[in-house]
Amino acid sequence: MGMKQILVYSDSLTWGIIPTTRERLGFDDRWPGVMESRLNAHGRAFRVIENCLNGRRTAWDDPFKPGRNGLQGIEQVMEMHAPLELVIVMLGTNDFQSMHDHNAWHSAQGLRSLVLAMRRAPIEPGMPVPRILIVAPPPIELPRGPIAPKFAGGEKKCRGLADELEAVARELDCAFLDAAMVTSSSTVDGVHLDKEQHHVLGRALADRVLQLDEGKPGTAISGTSV
Repeated sequence: MGMKQILVYSDSLTWGIIPTTRERLGFDDRWPGVMESRLNAHGRAFRVIENCLNGRRTAWDDPFKPGRNGLQGIEQVMEMHAPLELVIVMLGTNDFQSMHDHNAWHSAQGLRSLVLAMRRAPIEPGMPVPRILIVAPPPIELPRGPIAPKFAGGEKKCRGLADELEAVARELDCAFLDAAMVTSSSTVDGVHLDKEQHHVLGRALADRVLQLDEGKPGTAISGTSV
């Protein structure tokens, strides 16, 4: 069996921004890299492809920066990287930036639209339609540091996101993991992930992917099962 490819579609929480800076963690310290290393250590041939953009929303535009709408181009991204075994999507945090008046239900509906778009992708005949693993990002805590104005009020608007995303996962027969079951958001800025949190999440997601690869149910499963 050849190498299996996993696409990670996400935002700055996965891109690996170091809280309060504009610097980036190395691949081995970002959760996709941690996940890939752990999967391959288990004797599974996986290649993780990152498509992570700072500020990416599920389905809305950023009024200040172009190209942050996650729906834009997703079908081409799927086509570009096919064949894919799995797509892991972790989005939602940026839907709660201060310029948006969104609640958890709105964000989950944005992600629902994204999943449907992924399944419309023009994959070549004979290539598999990949499974989708929805990851609920850890809730925003009190935003601190340079990003505080951008995320002001986000800690209130994001309440209930994991429950809403789990409902979408059940409806659309996607796998699910609630990142808050294994880690909080950054202790430094309240929004992103610190290096240690990347490692914790990467290990948890590797274990979840191994479950899926072994044929475990793909419908919504909480992070406690990892």
